[in-house]
Amino acid sequence: MTSNQKQHVFIVGSKGIPAAYGGFETFVEKLTEYRKSEKIKYHVAVLSDHAEEYEHNGAHCFCVKVPNIGSAKAIYYDCAALNYCIKYCKQHPEIQKPIFYVLACRIGPFISYFKKQVRALGGKLYVNPDGHEWKRAKWNKAIRKYWKYSESKMVKYADLLICDSVNIEKYIKEEYAQYSPKTTFIAYGSETNRSALEDDDSKWVNWCREHHVKPKEYYLVVGRFVPENNYETMIREFMASDTTKSFVLITNVTDKFRDELKGRTHFQNDSRINFVGTVYDQELLKKIRENAYGYFHGHEVGGTNPSLLEALGSTDLNLLLGVGFNREVAGDAALYWSKKDGSLAKMIEKADEMTDEEILSYGEKAKRRIQNAYTWDIIVNRYEKIFIKNR
Repeated sequence: MTSNQKQHVFIVGSKGIPAAYGGFETFVEKLTEYRKSEKIKYHVAVLSDHAEEYEHNGAHCFCVKVPNIGSAKAIYYDCAALNYCIKYCKQHPEIQKPIFYVLACRIGPFISYFKKQVRALGGKLYVNPDGHEWKRAKWNKAIRKYWKYSESKMVKYADLLICDSVNIEKYIKEEYAQYSPKTTFIAYGSETNRSALEDDDSKWVNWCREHHVKPKEYYLVVGRFVPENNYETMIREFMASDTTKSFVLITNVTDKFRDELKGRTHFQNDSRINFVGTVYDQELLKKIRENAYGYFHGHEVGGTNPSLLEALGSTDLNLLLGVGFNREVAGDAALYWSKKDGSLAKMIEKADEMTDEEILSYGEKAKRRIQNAYTWDIIVNRYEKIFIKNR
């Protein structure tokens, strides 16, 4: 590859950009937005109902139509997107040594077929293994078995596995030692700037009024309403505490889930529990985070969690489930609880007694951790070094 030729990187596995939601979508958005090197050209698959191509953040975006085939839709999408990428490279012989970067391990049973074609193009297959998808409670036994098998094949055939957690990288190396996987660690990124909304901004004031929320008088959680995020534990423990603050939950909870939770916890009898729906306005969400007294994080599956990074960058006091992934990211900049009865309830009461100086100290440490290791500038720079090294 000559010095004036670009390194073409084809990204498969996100729903596409511009990002509307989701961790991988935000990652691709920021990877293209913060691009520094003119030597890299990104091509991004987009899940869409209509076939078209467009440019966004300098990236070539191509839409992939997928039939509505239930849980197999994501597998079909990744395979169809990879087929497009390979065909595109064949139609553009000037593209040399392309990189195909697949996000998550959905298509393991088919990856040997794609790897042959990638190799024939002189390309490389990079994979982000994501978190322990096969552990997620939402999947039945058969689907979990598929995820584990699929993961093993993706690891076997990848030229490089880019892990967004040290713990995930360690797991890949140990679990699949027979393949001698080549791995590297690059975390997920986060913004560090404060919300553009002032304290008297009508968006913020009206949101507080609508949901009966007072600044610094609520604990907060933001995330998907799934079992491995431990919402039920957090609600039970909060109800068991004697805090006078409220618990604001920003989540996509369905009526079915909420009714089941009502039956098990009777949270509807506790006026402090406040489900407020979803918030898609990013500046408003950042303002909500900044004004929380404390943030709860109960995720126990996955790598570097975007919601945790955002919390560390904007909320001073963070109360995290003490699993390896969370400790790896937050270090000594947070408080940790376990799923044992009374653990979080006692921590909430302890947090309520903390001085402003103690809370600010945790906030400063949290923001330093983000600025030193997790800004998008740092993350994108690491990715570009790896991509350009392929040239």
